[in-house]
Amino acid sequence: MRGYFGIGVEGINKPFNVGNLFRSAHAFDASFVFTIAATYRRSEGGQTDTSDALANLPFYSFPTREDLLLPKGCALVGVELHEDASDLPRFTHPRCAAYVLGPEKSSLSPELTARCDHLLKIPTKFCLNVGIAGVLVMYDRLLSMGNFPPRPIMPGGPKELGQAFARHRTPPPLAEVALAERDGEELTD
Repeated sequence: MRGYFGIGVEGINKPFNVGNLFRSAHAFDASFVFTIAATYRRSEGGQTDTSDALANLPFYSFPTREDLLLPKGCALVGVELHEDASDLPRFTHPRCAAYVLGPEKSSLSPELTARCDHLLKIPTKFCLNVGIAGVLVMYDRLLSMGNFPPRPIMPGGPKELGQAFARHRTPPPLAEVALAERDGEELTD
């Protein structure tokens, strides 16, 4: 896949949420993770970061919003329930992106929001846990970057029949097979 992405948080103070987000970022093959003006102690976050993400990918800790530096050409994408944000299912992810999520029980700061190249929102009634929101964004990025063929028409997974994808149907339950074999006979006790 071309491009890269990183993911981080602004102003967060719950290390378990950060550890969970960083573990998920590692699983989704993020290129880097970061915090901005956050209280994060690796020893505490490591309790939920069971993959030890910070030993496997770059971690940047920016003390203030002004200190945030991204690679040239990297779009900053704010994840926020904001009236100007695009719904995640309608959002086209930049090839090179850094996603930033806000703190628990709050929002991205107005200063950081203004600095974002794009705003996206997960279309929910209220804010999600930071780790869950991050997973949804990373999963959507993975799906939308063209790494997978279209889904099959029928329920279930693809089945190879000499073509890339065919209609797939799971076998009916045995009770249905037995009824079909009886050809509609009435059941008796």
